Amino acid sequence: MVQAPQKTITLEEFLNLPETKPASEYIDGQIIQKPMPKGEHSTLQRDLTNAIDGVVKLQKVARAFPELRCSFGGRAIVPDIAVFTYDRIPRKENGGVANAFNAAPDWTIEILSPDQRQTKVTNNILHCLDHGCQMGWLVDPDEQSVIGYPFNQRSQIFNQFEQVLPVPEFAKDFRLTVGELFGWLLE
Repeated sequence: MVQAPQKTITLEEFLNLPETKPASEYIDGQIIQKPMPKGEHSTLQRDLTNAIDGVVKLQKVARAFPELRCSFGGRAIVPDIAVFTYDRIPRKENGGVANAFNAAPDWTIEILSPDQRQTKVTNNILHCLDHGCQMGWLVDPDEQSVIGYPFNQRSQIFNQFEQVLPVPEFAKDFRLTVGELFGWLLE
């Protein structure tokens, strides 16, 4: 079956559209809706956001944001978790967190859903790295593995429960093993 080509729109037009649930992303002129998170995804996203914030937010080094729209480099993506260092968090005049984040996160984390393509998610991680992101993770609950993408280094697969996951330098006090991460699914 031949599909009609999709109409492309600009990033500005996309950003003026109403939000969707689940979130939509703007990639290469196309609108792509993310899949609805399910149990494993939601559990890992919530617990990982809380664990990261329990270290970096407490130290006032960085902050983890779940499902935050980040617009940069001609795209608008919504990482499952976007971590920004405190000095890069956009602020309103009163010092509060701004609504628009027009930069790549310092650390991007994607949790693969069963109906999501790994290539598309990896492409978003690489896009972040190309625009200044320090670290990317691709968490695969089915394989119980994490692919770490450090900036300017070779990616590595972490699939042994005792392995400590890599983190960006600003989060050096955050320590998590593969077993601890996927152990949250058993609680």
